[in-house]
Amino acid sequence: MRKKLQSLIFISFIFINMYSQSTTPKPDTRWFEEARFGMFIHFGPYSVLGAGEWVMNNRPIEGGDYMRLQTLFNPQAFNAKEWVSIAKNAGMKYITFTSRHHDGFSNWNTKLSDWNIMNTPYGKDLIKQLSDECKKQDIKLVLYYSLLDWMRTDYQYETGRTGQKTGRTEKGDWLSYINFMKAQLTELLTNYEVAGIWFDGHWDQTADENRTDHSTFVDWHYPEIYELIHTLRPGCLVANNHHLPPFAGEDYQIFERDVPGENKSGLSGQQVSHLPLETCQTINTSWGFNITDSKFKSEKELLHLLIRTAGTGANLLLNVGPMPNGVIEPESVERLQGMGEWLNKYGHTIYGTQEGFVSPQPWGVVTQKGNIHYIHILDNSLTSLVLNVSDKIKSAKWLDDGRKVEWKKNKKTDEVIFSLGRLSDVTDSIVVVEMK
Repeated sequence: MRKKLQSLIFISFIFINMYSQSTTPKPDTRWFEEARFGMFIHFGPYSVLGAGEWVMNNRPIEGGDYMRLQTLFNPQAFNAKEWVSIAKNAGMKYITFTSRHHDGFSNWNTKLSDWNIMNTPYGKDLIKQLSDECKKQDIKLVLYYSLLDWMRTDYQYETGRTGQKTGRTEKGDWLSYINFMKAQLTELLTNYEVAGIWFDGHWDQTADENRTDHSTFVDWHYPEIYELIHTLRPGCLVANNHHLPPFAGEDYQIFERDVPGENKSGLSGQQVSHLPLETCQTINTSWGFNITDSKFKSEKELLHLLIRTAGTGANLLLNVGPMPNGVIEPESVERLQGMGEWLNKYGHTIYGTQEGFVSPQPWGVVTQKGNIHYIHILDNSLTSLVLNVSDKIKSAKWLDDGRKVEWKKNKKTDEVIFSLGRLSDVTDSIVVVEMK
């Protein structure tokens, strides 16, 4: 194994040295910006315990005890076709899957660690199956990759804010850990069809959960790692859930549990950048399978989240946490099916749109595609709506039946009063406004 690791590291260094003096072309983000809706999947040995993906840290469980899960993790009911079909039928355009979470377990046939899916009773490469099926169904595959590790002794856990009670006593070897990550990423980028790498865990090595300061206790070697990714797979997008303004080399900005520009959860106070945007959120309250979490958001709540996210020009990455047998919870599937039915009718007001002429409001949002603006009214108690519209309006009508919407504009103030009457759609009443 050591020779294989050294070989992969050597290959990584060759690519870095070849391109360290030049800048690789910026990946094309158009597919991502048009997608607007993706599926997040948290799945690993932690699913067996049914207490979320942070169970090792939260309980806490020492590494030696936690490794027993390798003999118990056996997702025999996993069906890549079923997972990808659920996402596609929901109207999702890409899947972001946890290749490796904070417990360090690898969901693929890695040669860099024995702590992986091939050494479970299941013994099959999950990422290979997902990658192949995503290609068949024309769904992009993004791989979540944890920067921090609660298992490895070379990770600099001494300065980390998590994983302090997992039983490690050896001093970390940071360069060894960085080389390990580069080698694993080289495997993922060369052996699978990958549209993006989604990093998480940077915040483990910060003084606190700040939203402005890029400094950390360690050197993450981001320039080298991002260059490696863009070189090995030029079209691959890079994103990092560090809760900070973007670093150089990142292709889109992530917000956790919040619509960009909002900070209701306390995790997304960072400034909104000019990069493409994404917010990730759960269907219930947990990322990994949690057997006691029955707080599933309603279909209406989830649709409003999708619509409000699109109203900021961002994507929604909506999470499922499959059960340890590999089956996605029926409560999640039911809600996703409902969202897919809505998108079959109204998806053109979401996909490929931009933020409209007004930022999200308590009553709803506006999405835009060319000279067409879609006013999404999420508060069905409204009878009229006053908006500032500088452009000249050609027409305004209801999307569902084409009826004309009466409006009147004050030319001095640019205020337009839309007369709505009684709204019957409890989810989203959409006014189509065409500008001249």
